[in-house]
Amino acid sequence: MNTDPIADYLTRIRNAVAAKHRMVEIPASSLKKDITKILFEKGYILNYKFDDEKDFGTIKIALKYHPVTKMPAINEIKRVSTPGLRKYVGASDLPRVMNGLGIAVLSTSKGVITDKEARTLGVGGEVICYVS
Repeated sequence: MNTDPIADYLTRIRNAVAAKHRMVEIPASSLKKDITKILFEKGYILNYKFDDEKDFGTIKIALKYHPVTKMPAINEIKRVSTPGLRKYVGASDLPRVMNGLGIAVLSTSKGVITDKEARTLGVGGEVICYVS
């Protein structure tokens, strides 16, 4: 039993990047799928595939590295809001990760979006994680 599946998701990605793996396989949920789509759209991962078989599905993520220097696209991925301490922000208090170079993933009334999208929509929500 896992008390924080999002922290487990982020830790699996962080560990796979540190070990220079090309692929990582993670148990699926709808929130994890939404975060994976955002990471792909913003260029932090190379590709992904959702395998929905029976009751338990998985997410296969192909990690992205620079072709010459072999540096990973994800330098840091950090959980912000935890089950023990939720972190909510209003539309006027949205965080900036690395002065706009990174992204903050938020769960809002408009769905799971980045901090930049939340600014344009004028909504706040729960800060899930920072990616840079």
